[in-house]
Amino acid sequence: MSATAAQASGVPVETGDANRWKALVFIALAQLMVVLDATIVNIALPSAQSDLGISDGNRQWVVTAYALAFGGLLLFGGRIADLWGRKRAFVTGLAGFAAASALGGAATNGAMMFGARALQGAFGALLAPAALSLLAVMFTDAKERAKAFGIYGAIAGGGGAVGLILGGFLTEYLNWRWTFFVNVPFAVVAAAGAYFVIREPKGGRNRSPLDIPGVVLSTLGLVALVYGFTRAESDGWGDALTVSMFVASAVLLGAFVLVESKVKAPLLPLRVITERNRGGVYLSLGLAIIGMFGLFLFLTYYLQVVKGYSPVKTGFAFLPMIAGMITGSTQIGARLMTRVPARLLMGPGFLVASVGMLLLTQLEIGSSYPALLLPAMLLLGLGMGTAFMPAMSLATLGVQPRDAGVASAMVNTSQQVGGAIGTALLNTIASSATVAYVKDHIAGAPAKSQQLVQTQGLVHGYTTAIWFAVGILVLAGVIALTLVNAGRPGSTTVGGSPAASSEDAQDPQDEVAVPVIAH
Repeated sequence: MSATAAQASGVPVETGDANRWKALVFIALAQLMVVLDATIVNIALPSAQSDLGISDGNRQWVVTAYALAFGGLLLFGGRIADLWGRKRAFVTGLAGFAAASALGGAATNGAMMFGARALQGAFGALLAPAALSLLAVMFTDAKERAKAFGIYGAIAGGGGAVGLILGGFLTEYLNWRWTFFVNVPFAVVAAAGAYFVIREPKGGRNRSPLDIPGVVLSTLGLVALVYGFTRAESDGWGDALTVSMFVASAVLLGAFVLVESKVKAPLLPLRVITERNRGGVYLSLGLAIIGMFGLFLFLTYYLQVVKGYSPVKTGFAFLPMIAGMITGSTQIGARLMTRVPARLLMGPGFLVASVGMLLLTQLEIGSSYPALLLPAMLLLGLGMGTAFMPAMSLATLGVQPRDAGVASAMVNTSQQVGGAIGTALLNTIASSATVAYVKDHIAGAPAKSQQLVQTQGLVHGYTTAIWFAVGILVLAGVIALTLVNAGRPGSTTVGGSPAASSEDAQDPQDEVAVPVIAH
């Protein structure tokens, strides 16, 4: 839909071209901060764990607390942005994220660190949907929108590389605390720029009442689910509290679905997730992220603890994966997604990534980086980048305007919750395998070889968990190939029927997919 058509249909359009592109700079800067923060923390985690006395069983909470708060509150954050206005939510999210980052940098124990990470996630959940919806309402012309989201996505992808390298330098030459403090200037500049530059189009707020039961049930259900996986690591899968957490999660999330089907203004309209293609995208993305997030944690520890890499060298070691992701997204996915059906990019993409993961099951203490890790990372990056680009676009194809925000938030939710589950589940599997290996091998080993057995146990734990990740990625590929049946973007049919329902077709905005770039 062109800007002219948008104006004719009553959709507000920002007319200041220069302001729109300036606003994109600050929105992209905020996204850079969020992506950079995630990768920086991965690099700094071993140092922070040692300094704060965090146990191996609890270290995952540095990652999981952020991912769970972010994923659990994204739908709520998107709804708040609808109520407050996108610009106000965006600036508030930036200010809160900066304050939480300062708290994390000043942490004196594990509990303070976990709390700061949860606060970062909560404010990130307000920031992310506000940023995406600002781009969507300011760039209404299809070509401009594609360019804006392309720039946004490229900066987000590049932010991962910046975070890995910057995190290494800050950890090695200053202190792990600076990996948190560095967010503050990013947030201040982005917030100030957004306040003075962004001109949010008038109107478009959702004035319907807030679905408080939906917020409470969805958040508590997700917390119970991830806590159940976390408890399983330290107390076993048969532990009474572990089982009760899984049962509570099933009850709470079931009640959430029931409530959403009854209330007039649901937090998550069920029509968003019951459409075959969107459901397939959310499910396959969530599964793929489960496999990927645990891998980042294992490789960081493998490179630093087993191989003895410095934080800086570890950061550079991840660059082939980031390069593969950017190449797969911009040179393969973006070029082909208007020529072939999304499933023929998503399915093969996830399967190529699973081949890269399969290579990593061969890890040993003395494994060569150029011979094993380099090709594995390139395949992982290329596969995931190729699959993600069309998936993000398809996730909001044919969505009614009033559901576009929540559909975008659902993409981020499936990724963030998948990340939280993946970190907890795969860490549980790895730790259990390590304990079992050491128990079986250390008794007959001479004293001088016991440290070697411990290290071998670590690597055995990593490869055992990576085997599970291979299976999860293959399942994601199969789901994408079977559930997603949309034609080429821009075609007039989705799965052999009109791309939008008769209800959707009443609004001209529905002709345009709102691409979402999430990392």
